[in-house]
Amino acid sequence: MHIPDGYLSPQTYVPMFGAAAPFWVIALGKIKKTVKETYIPYIAMSAVFSFLIMMFNIPIPGGTTGHAIGAGLIALLLGPWAAVISVSIVLIIQAFVFGDGGITAIGANCFNMAVVMPFVSLWVFKLISGREYSAWRFKLGAFLAGYIGLFVAAVFTAVQLGIQPLIAKSPEGTPLYSPYPLEVALPVMALEHLLLFGIIEGLITMVILGYFYKNERETIYAIKNY
Repeated sequence: MHIPDGYLSPQTYVPMFGAAAPFWVIALGKIKKTVKETYIPYIAMSAVFSFLIMMFNIPIPGGTTGHAIGAGLIALLLGPWAAVISVSIVLIIQAFVFGDGGITAIGANCFNMAVVMPFVSLWVFKLISGREYSAWRFKLGAFLAGYIGLFVAAVFTAVQLGIQPLIAKSPEGTPLYSPYPLEVALPVMALEHLLLFGIIEGLITMVILGYFYKNERETIYAIKNY
């Protein structure tokens, strides 16, 4: 899902930096005010976890790759603002050090994976799980939080790629950036994440959140902050 350099026009990647920047600023402020020092190692470990699972990239048609992210799980455990920071740090390191995702696309990649996914995942979990604990609702909510969160992030990515042939082309009509129109990028990204990567993400979220519920339920943000 990492968008590489050369696939987004300046008309897209510049506004995406502008869209992500307020979330970075707000997230840093909220973490300084609300996160206890004892929880800082958890944020660091969440970044390491996200980094590891994102390294398993599988190329897919449409000019991008698919993988699990872990942003939904981090949002449920530590809160969406912690997820914004930890996943953004991972994406920035991957872009500068490993060439995984473009430097010009950092804003877009962070918005899709570190902003959209955590908040969508948290909302889905709260909607499904309800206020009173039920084992099946908890498991279903955790699975769908990861599954739907990843899917929505993939759709945002597909739209950003798919509009490039419309907004950036040569006088002859040749696309200057991503050559795949919406009718290609959107169904490919949607299907790949609905049928494969979303299921993986959902299972990871459900299993690990279940472990924390059994052993450290008092630390789970999604339960403490209904």
